[in-house]
Formats: sequence, structure tokens, C-alpha cells
Amino acid sequence: MKKGKITFKIPFEVEVIKEKKYLWCSCGLSKKQPFCDNSHKGTGFIPLVYKATEDKKIFFCGCKQTEKPPICDNSHKNL
Repeated sequence: MKKGKITFKIPFEVEVIKEKKYLWCSCGLSKKQPFCDNSHKGTGFIPLVYKATEDKKIFFCGCKQTEKPPICDNSHKNL
């Protein structure tokens, strides 16, 4: 998978809601990080859909270098 632009070297803590879909920005260009605002148009990137299976806190990747998108895997610590 092609990696997006490094935007933040920290994850985004988000309280997700069961059954809700979240569009994670994979390109790193969105002004609404960590979520997509359609800034990827024409880049070859597409947002990744994350559907919450339960109400819980998760950490969305901010650096766009994770091997487990859209979830942070601490890749930012190696940048």
C-alpha cells in the first residue's frame, strides 16, 4: 500500500460509535485529520472506511505510515 504524506507524528484518539462508519484520510492532505475531506482527489489515494463494531476509544494513525491502517501501530516513533 502506498503511504500518504506524514501529517502528525501522534495518533488521534477518537471515541467511535458502534455501527458508525468513519472515513480515514490515507493521503495525509485532509484539513480534517484524521478524517477525509476529499483532498485526495486526483492523487490516486482513497479514504479507508472504518466501521466501528462497538462503542470504544481507538487511536487513528496520524502519520499515515501505519502497517495496520487506519489504526496507529506506533510507526510514528520511527520517523
